[in-house]
Amino acid sequence: MTERHKVTRLTADLANHPDLVVIYLGMRIRSPRGLLRMMRLGRQISAAVAAAPDGLLLHENLYFSFVPLHIGMRQYWRDLDALEKWSRQLPHQDWWKEFLRDTGGTGFWHETYCRRGGFEAIYDDMDPIGMMRFAPTVRAHGPMFSARTRLDPGSTAPEAPVLERDLT
Repeated sequence: MTERHKVTRLTADLANHPDLVVIYLGMRIRSPRGLLRMMRLGRQISAAVAAAPDGLLLHENLYFSFVPLHIGMRQYWRDLDALEKWSRQLPHQDWWKEFLRDTGGTGFWHETYCRRGGFEAIYDDMDPIGMMRFAPTVRAHGPMFSARTRLDPGSTAPEAPVLERDLT
């Protein structure tokens, strides 16, 4: 006879988190050199999370696949302002500058979901994944360059850690 187990169902009461932002980030290893970059960056990200940035509520590491190696994380932020502020200072600012100069044998992406509505994504040197598998893709320039303006095309984004003009 099979033992039965009654399911315990719970939900998160997000009443105290009206501006919650969830961001999934991933890095796909595209070459042996990418494995070295991922290991170095992984240590740096762990140190940054341990420093408890203002507004970061939770950080979780994820594995998307082992072949090809594709790892990532999910983060919960108090609000978009806190996430943007952190992403525009060190060490994050240096990570972006380094990656955009040389991907180091990796591809990177993130998808951002806001409780108040809206989501956006960016895919750098990635094979089709996530939203880009069902939605048309466009170059990330002009209003599509910043997460803030991808979320709300009428808004003004703070200066990016890497300026669009420096990439052309």
